[in-house]
Amino acid sequence: MSVAAHRWDAAPDKRKAHTTVVVTGFGPFPGVPVNATMRLVPELAQVALSAFPDVRIVTEVLATEWLSAPQRLERLLADIAPDIVLHFGVSSRARGFEIETRARNICQASPDATGVLPPAPAVRPGGADAMAASLPVQHLVARLRRRGIAAFVSRNAGAYLCNALLYHSLCCAGRAPGRRVGFIHIPASLARPGGANRGRSGACPLTWPETIAGSLEIVAGCLGRNVPLRASAALRST
Repeated sequence: MSVAAHRWDAAPDKRKAHTTVVVTGFGPFPGVPVNATMRLVPELAQVALSAFPDVRIVTEVLATEWLSAPQRLERLLADIAPDIVLHFGVSSRARGFEIETRARNICQASPDATGVLPPAPAVRPGGADAMAASLPVQHLVARLRRRGIAAFVSRNAGAYLCNALLYHSLCCAGRAPGRRVGFIHIPASLARPGGANRGRSGACPLTWPETIAGSLEIVAGCLGRNVPLRASAALRST
């Protein structure tokens, strides 16, 4: 069920990129044989690069594994030294875009994609009980809602790999002043509407075009920009 991490790095000229954004997703895990972020991350990178050609976009789909995911993340952040880090994951409880406000120092005893349990009940034993995400969460939710896209502020990122990855990423950001880090959950049912990943609430609250458009809006909001009209028009035509 695991997936090998794959990195994608693009900008017209990395030397001229004003800002570097890292975007991550996850591979499958028990109960979610198809993870929608595996499709979202590369598609978002393409539209974001088209909309913001002066921004370096680096993506990686991480294996949903307690040990390898944080290790891969730390190497990625050390190699790239990004200004903004956007992590995407799926949740069967997501009512649309659920933008997380914090990560907790807790791990539930649930197996990862390889059947392995977390090594400890805490993400980092001895660490802070919780760490605040550094994205403008309220602002991003407001931007999405103005576009008619379902979006919510969330204070509970769960206790699985999504929460753990956000906690690790925020710890890394402590050594990189000014870096903005956050986590966004999208509905698991996006992968197979009406199928095995169907959300508990029934029909998926987002369409795929809304998911791409909303994710691009999040990137734009973190950059402090508007989505260019040409990009919005291109998304509406898909």
